[in-house]
Amino acid sequence: MSDTLPKAKGHDLDGRSSGPLSWLVRDAPEYEQRKQRTQFIPPNISIKDVHAAVPRHLFEKNTAKSLFYVGRHVALSVIFYLFATRIDHIAWNIASALNWGSSGRSAVSWGLWALYWFWQSVTFAGMWTLGHECGHDALSQYSWVNVILGMGLHTWVLTPYFAWRVTHRSHHKGANNLARDETYHPFTRADLKLPDADVATPMDYKELIEETPLFTLFKMVIRQFLGFQLYLIHNRKGNPKYPPGTSHYKPSSKLFKPKDRNSIIISDIAIGCMLLFLVVWSYRTRFGNVWNMYFVPWLWAHNWIVMFTYLQHSDPTVPYYREKSWTFARGALATVDRPVFGWIGRFFWHGIAHDHVAHHFFVNIPFYNLPQVTKAIKPVLGEYYCYDSTPTLYALWRSFTQCTFIESEGEVVFFKNQRGEALRRYSGPGTSGSVCSEGLKSDAGRGVGHNEESEADALKIAGL
Repeated sequence: MSDTLPKAKGHDLDGRSSGPLSWLVRDAPEYEQRKQRTQFIPPNISIKDVHAAVPRHLFEKNTAKSLFYVGRHVALSVIFYLFATRIDHIAWNIASALNWGSSGRSAVSWGLWALYWFWQSVTFAGMWTLGHECGHDALSQYSWVNVILGMGLHTWVLTPYFAWRVTHRSHHKGANNLARDETYHPFTRADLKLPDADVATPMDYKELIEETPLFTLFKMVIRQFLGFQLYLIHNRKGNPKYPPGTSHYKPSSKLFKPKDRNSIIISDIAIGCMLLFLVVWSYRTRFGNVWNMYFVPWLWAHNWIVMFTYLQHSDPTVPYYREKSWTFARGALATVDRPVFGWIGRFFWHGIAHDHVAHHFFVNIPFYNLPQVTKAIKPVLGEYYCYDSTPTLYALWRSFTQCTFIESEGEVVFFKNQRGEALRRYSGPGTSGSVCSEGLKSDAGRGVGHNEESEADALKIAGL
């Protein structure tokens, strides 16, 4: 008799689906390899070494080339809009040619609207990513060009350009630093009122944080479509160090310095003008028209924006650092490159997810040079370069369901799931797989001393 277990129909021996579409719900090999490295030693990579690996010409900005990319993107959005104005006519022609009645014509019309909503939402998200590039002064060597383009692109998708630019740059200065980072702040064990890890039982986790898949999906939908605007309005999922009432629209907010006040007011005025435009457009046509033409793709664009920004840093295999252990390079490496939606992410979203590690090291390098930068720095980063080709929607569900909370203590922490389990843990000097703040502090100190690299030097090299 064979001692090999029989394989269940449609499943591998590990219980996972093995059907023709099983690849859509499987972890990528790169992710599996990272999971196997359960003991994590923080990197001591110098940004100076990373910088030295990048050819100098990749730092150069070409205003004409950038204007071409912006112009092409806006032109595609206009083409999609013109298509939408013809949907009823196209649907009538198709239904007539196929001898379909009103129900058939309605079905064709819905199908065409869905086609428009998807592609226009993709272009809206791409406008946001181009505005993001402007916020880093990455499209042109002329600041006024970046400001004009960024204001126009971000205002169109109802993002306050100067306000978000300030907090986003703060994010880059403190990526995955729990004291400094600005957004997607994880819950801690204390936040969820969980018992200490050494006394918590499976029932504690089940009672306090376990959710039904349907409720998880509901929360996910709210976050995907409304989360970014809620963050802008009242700092939802932002850093809890800010007081209640914190808002990107409030010039006196603790998010900003006094010198930012006038620019925040300008952003608010721009958003007010955009809202007025939408009101006038609705009045002159009808709200249903503006809903179909603008608001539906706008909402879906927010879904895409939250999707790729969340996945850039929220992953069960990526660490968070507290102040003593954090360095700029460690924060930059707490980032995952993902081929989000393949060519769509590369063409329409300008590789914002494909080359995000390189972007965190050098924020003002134009997006069209980042693929070459990624190739140049990977040998320097070695195993600390994080890449994950897991199908995007599955990766999103995986992070949303497994990145539940972090420990309230410890200098290097990883997300834990709803059962209180982490895939990785810090293992460094003076430890046996457990977190030791003193050992980590000395480890971080040696990294900075060895490379003779201060945080100020790192920020300067990074373009911050």
